[in-house]
Parts: sequence; C-alpha cells; structure tokens
Amino acid sequence: MFIKNIFLVAIITVALTSCKNQSEPEVKTVGIEVSEKDVAQNLDPNATYAKVEFNIEGMTCAMGCAKTIEKKVAKMEGVKSAKVDFDKKLAMVEYDEAKVTPKSIEATVAKVGEVYKVKDMKVVEDFKSEK
Repeated sequence: MFIKNIFLVAIITVALTSCKNQSEPEVKTVGIEVSEKDVAQNLDPNATYAKVEFNIEGMTCAMGCAKTIEKKVAKMEGVKSAKVDFDKKLAMVEYDEAKVTPKSIEATVAKVGEVYKVKDMKVVEDFKSEK
C-alpha cells in the first residue's frame, strides 16, 4: 500500500510540473538583410549625389573581403549604392555629399580590417562598369 501511495504521488507531481498551460515565450533574435528598396526609401530625393571609384589593396577573397567591405560601406547613412569588384580590386560608391565624404568612406573601409588600404580614390561622372 505504501508503494502505491508513493507511485501515485510521483505520477501526480510529474503531471503537475510538466503540463503547464502558461509557458514562457521563446525569444528569438533574427537578423534581417536590408534590401536596396529599403535603402532607397531612406534616401533624400533632393540630395546631391557624387560617385567615387577607388582601388582596395589587401583583399584576398571575394566573399570574405569584398562582400564584407561592400556591405559595411552600403550601410553608411547617405550611401546610395556600393559595389566592390574583387577581380578588379575596384570599389564604386554613390553617396549623398551632405552626409558622406570620401574620407569617411576610406575610414569605413579601414575599420573593416587593418589590411585593407584605399588607393587612387577619384570622383567620377560614371563608373567604369557603366561605360
């Protein structure tokens, strides 16, 4: 009889502790990718945009280096577009002159990694790839 009572108490305890109607909400952190459409919505249509091209020394791969630099520069406030061509070691950035300067772009590239060096930055009318 004593064993029956212990067994019954164990079953009731398990049932009460495992069957909760109010469970704690699960918190998930989700990364989002910013699309060009989202960026375009945050751009000032009346702004004056400039284009710069420059070489980047120190890149060793297309995904780890070039794409990382491209994403960091593209996320700068006032940058309309950023493209880094790993094969040509060339970056092309279009930006709002009131919010971004060539020096701030260079600083952002340097922050990505100490090995990356901006060379021959020049303001252009059109990017080489557009010609």
